[in-house]
Parts: sequence; C-alpha cells; structure tokens
Amino acid sequence: MKVALFGGTGFVGSYLVEAMLDRGHEPHLLVRQGSESKVTRADECILTQGDLGNMQAIHATLAACEGVIYCVGIIRENQRVGPTFHQVHYEHAKAVMDAAVEAGVRRFILMSANGVRPDGTAYQASKYMAEEYLKTTGLRWTIFRPSVIFGDPRGGMEFCTQLRDVLIKLPLPAPLFFRGLWPAEAGTFRMSPIHVRDVAAVFIQSLELLDAVEQTFELGGKAAVDWKTVVMNIARASGKRKWTLPVPAAALQMLAALLDRFAFFPITRDQLTMLLEGNVADSEAAYRVFDIDPVPFNSHSLAYLRESRE
Repeated sequence: MKVALFGGTGFVGSYLVEAMLDRGHEPHLLVRQGSESKVTRADECILTQGDLGNMQAIHATLAACEGVIYCVGIIRENQRVGPTFHQVHYEHAKAVMDAAVEAGVRRFILMSANGVRPDGTAYQASKYMAEEYLKTTGLRWTIFRPSVIFGDPRGGMEFCTQLRDVLIKLPLPAPLFFRGLWPAEAGTFRMSPIHVRDVAAVFIQSLELLDAVEQTFELGGKAAVDWKTVVMNIARASGKRKWTLPVPAAALQMLAALLDRFAFFPITRDQLTMLLEGNVADSEAAYRVFDIDPVPFNSHSLAYLRESRE
C-alpha cells in the first residue's frame, strides 16, 4: 500500500517508516527543506518537499496514496510566534483530512494522545478537536491514544531521554511531585509507558485491518508504573544512583507561571497538570485486535539511555 505519512521525520515517525517498509508498504513523506537526512531509509521512500502550510505540497504527498498517517505533534507551544497546539494538532490535521477526502484517499490513521478531552489543557483540547473532526469526514478512520512513548530517540526528542537530561544528570534529588500540603502520595501518579516499536507495529497493522476501522484505541504497556518507578528505572539505565525528594506541585506551578514562556525552563504549567493527572491507558482492546506483546518498561529496555549518554 502507498501511504502518505505526515510527521515522518520525528521520533515516532522514523519507526513508522521502518515498520512500513518492513511490511512492504511504500511511504510517501512530506519533508521540510533541509530535513531529508532525518528520514529513515530515505532511498526507499517517496519524498515531497514542503510543509503543512503548503496545500500544494500536501496534495502532492497524497497523490496516488491509499492511506494516510498523521503523527505530527508538539509538546510545547509558543503562543506569540507559533507553532501553537491548535495550529499543529487541529488546523494542520484538518487540512490534511480535507485534502485526503478531496484526493479520494479513504484510510486515515490519527495519532492522538491518552487523556484528551475538550475541557483539558490546550494540548489535550487541540488533539480532541482533531479526533472529533476526523469522525465527520467520511474517511475510514482509526484513532490511537498512546500513553508515554519510550525508545531510542535516534537524535530526536523522547520522554525518558529528556528526563535523564533534566533530572537524572543534575546533582540534585529528583522531585516527587504531590498535590496539596501533605507529601504522603508524592510521586504516586501513574502512567503506562509503551515502546515506540510497539506503537509503530500497531499503526502499520491497522492500515489493512477491518477491525480497526472507526475505532479509538488507547495504547500503553501492560503494567502501569508510578512516577518514582519511572525516575528510578531511568536512573538505573543511565548508570546513576539517584535520591528523590517530595516537592509540592503548587510551588513548581508558581515558578512555571513566571518562567515557562522561556524554552530553558524544563516544564510548563500544562505539562505539570497533565503529569499529575496520570496517564494510565486501558489497552485491552488494542491487545485483542493487534498482534503485539508490549516491551516492558524497565532498565533493560531503557539501555539506550546509557548508550547515548554523552
């Protein structure tokens, strides 16, 4: 199958290209000028130069394709100069959906996120809007809502690598955040980390799987882990011993209110809000439909953190 992939130069996108090629599909990628070197096995792909603000480039990427995967996303926005969550997750996604309808491409796979909702953070709301619009298009859609995705970033951005660099490497205790004034539940909020190869495998299987059409799947590992376990696994994988310290989330929220507009500050108010909400995915439906045995989240599967350490 010829598949248009939007977001193919990113962390997850590189694994999608690889999985697509391994299963005999032909990836068609929209690539910004100068980013061609970021494409996995570029000589086996069809590349169109341009960006999501260029409708002509979008239509050229879709030409002759039978399916579309949209996995473009950002984890931090710049409301003054862009890009914003609304632009990337909703407006650009909507443009690609409309172009797919116009081009007669029927199959559409959308990368969303676990926990999205209309009244959530700007990140969550923009992803939710894209989901809802997709359902109105008449396309044969599938929506995936992954929890935290981990795996070798291959030079890109990835959750565990970022935590290693902003928490584990510093000569300070790692923070165990908690709400309120009493630290009894510090660091107990949970998430369901899922390996990027498992995410890619599910996406590519879904292209031709009838059971996946008009379905929304949460994606996560089989075991939910709390924040303290996440921190300690990353530390062990990085070859570090790490102390932890309860930290009231309110204090960090106030600090973020002053500094999160600056790129150097490691976390935004919305990111902290989502972190404290937890990110546990109910993936039983995905396990039934797709042929995956999720990679466990432990120091062994995080070994890339030591190997890529500078």
